[in-house]
Amino acid sequence: QVRLVESGGGLIQAGGSLRLSCAASLRTFSNLSMGWFRQAPGKEREFVAGITWSGGNTYYVDSVKGRFTISRDSAKNTVYLQMNSLKPEDTAVYYCAAKRPETVLIVRTRTWEYDYWGQGTQVTVSS
Repeated sequence: QVRLVESGGGLIQAGGSLRLSCAASLRTFSNLSMGWFRQAPGKEREFVAGITWSGGNTYYVDSVKGRFTISRDSAKNTVYLQMNSLKPEDTAVYYCAAKRPETVLIVRTRTWEYDYWGQGTQVTVSS
C-alpha cells in the first residue's frame, strides 16, 4: 500500500506561484510513475501533469504548459508541481496519484490508470 500526502496548497493572487509537494510512503518510490490531477467544484477530475518513474518523460495538459513544472526527488520520495503565473481558473483541489510499478515509460493521463491517490490540497487563485 502506498500512502500519498500532498502539501503546499493555499490562497494566492493571480500571477503568483505555488509549489505543491507529494510525499510517498513507499521505499520503491523510484519505480512509480506519478501524476497530478485537479478537480474544480462541479467538474470532473482532470489530468494536469505526469512524470514517468525514470523522471525522463513528462507531459502536461495544454492549459498549464509553460506555467507548471512537474519534478521528482527519489531521495526524498517526493514529487513536486511548481505552478507559476497562476490564474483563477487554476482554482481546484489538487491530487497526487501513483501508478503501480511498470516497465514502460509512458505518462499516464487518465484517472483509472492510477492506483493510489492522496487526499488532495486546495489551491485558490483570486483575481
